[in-house]
Amino acid sequence: MLAKYSRRLTGKARTYSANVELACFLSFVAGAINAGGFFAVGEYTSHMTGIVSHMADMLTIGDLEYLFWGLGALMAFIAGSACTSMIINFARHRYWQSEYALPIFIEANGLIFFGVMDGLQLNVSWLWTPFTVATLCFIMGLQNAIITDISNYKLRSTHMTGTVTDIGIELGKAFYWNRADRDGQKVHPVRANMKKLWLLVEVLILFFIGGVSGAIGYSYFGFSFTVYVGLVLLYISSTPLLDDLRQIVKRLNSPPVVFDSAPEMEKENVIATPEDRPDITVTWKDDLSPADWAEAQEAEIWALDHRELLEAETNEGPEETPAKTWMRQ
Repeated sequence: MLAKYSRRLTGKARTYSANVELACFLSFVAGAINAGGFFAVGEYTSHMTGIVSHMADMLTIGDLEYLFWGLGALMAFIAGSACTSMIINFARHRYWQSEYALPIFIEANGLIFFGVMDGLQLNVSWLWTPFTVATLCFIMGLQNAIITDISNYKLRSTHMTGTVTDIGIELGKAFYWNRADRDGQKVHPVRANMKKLWLLVEVLILFFIGGVSGAIGYSYFGFSFTVYVGLVLLYISSTPLLDDLRQIVKRLNSPPVVFDSAPEMEKENVIATPEDRPDITVTWKDDLSPADWAEAQEAEIWALDHRELLEAETNEGPEETPAKTWMRQ
């Protein structure tokens, strides 16, 4: 049951309810890390608005030290978002189930690392504070990009300015007075998206509760409270990662792709792509994984398109080449 919930929450297949639960949970985490980070190093790390504004102020008064410090935090946040984007696209191109679980797994390990290494700040405090801020900004950028991608750029989990703005927009629609049609012209009524409004309110409330929890957790456990947060993140990201790991091991232990040639030719135990062998047809077995099915279907589509292109160019019909089969054993 726990594995099933983890797969539903962070797996490749998405549902609206899973997206809502993940967005609310990550908003809670962002609020907790943001509040705990403030008590630990005196800076909020979940949003860049204050940091960029503070950088401008410090540049005006000539405080270049904080300017470069803020620039490092800003670059770390951008790097975290870019890292998530690369991971998601890398996983999608390989049909992995962990395209969202893998960034969460990295975030979990980062938080556990900070909790375990909390004592280092006593010995290298001059390095610990900027390193902590930069890493927390990286983690927040990493996390924020996950919800941004899942929600199709409509939701953020680490800062509430856009969320509060969207709440105000939907409330304005809800309280708008829709008049009847005038002068024979049809007036389209203004309707609030109550489903979206409730989701935004949930995200805001969970961010606030997370902030309270982070402040209390830091007051009792220090920055070690991030270990508990990281362990929960490890759990919700574990099942899709294990699914992919099992598939990778299965592929490594399986025979190579076999092309069945004409009788006068020997079998070639080589791995080749449709681009290398455009005359192939594709078959598959019933026990293939979803990733293998997708890979086989892509190969078949490419081969058929290539044949049609050759036929259109020569007007002589398909080439008379021996039938070959692409099959994952």
